[in-house]
Amino acid sequence: MPEQSNDYRVAVFGAGGVGKSSLVLRFVKGTFRESYIPTVEDTYRQVISCDKSICTLQITDTTGSHQFPAMQRLSISKGHAFILVYSITS
Repeated sequence: MPEQSNDYRVAVFGAGGVGKSSLVLRFVKGTFRESYIPTVEDTYRQVISCDKSICTLQITDTTGSHQFPAMQRLSISKGHAFILVYSITS
């Protein structure tokens, strides 16, 4: 049985249309969305096992546009870990 519980905030950043939401949905729900739907901001919770403890990840899928800088600053200031997603073709 795991010995402790830890909560971590993970923010996913990148330009619009690079696949941030697709990666997050694949990790959290095991699904893949074929169509592109722009995201303003979505938050998901995922419980994972880390060594002998249980970790709860609060994953914030951020917007790819620069229209919401305050939301991005908040995600950066509150985050414990960051994932940067980019396209190798653009």
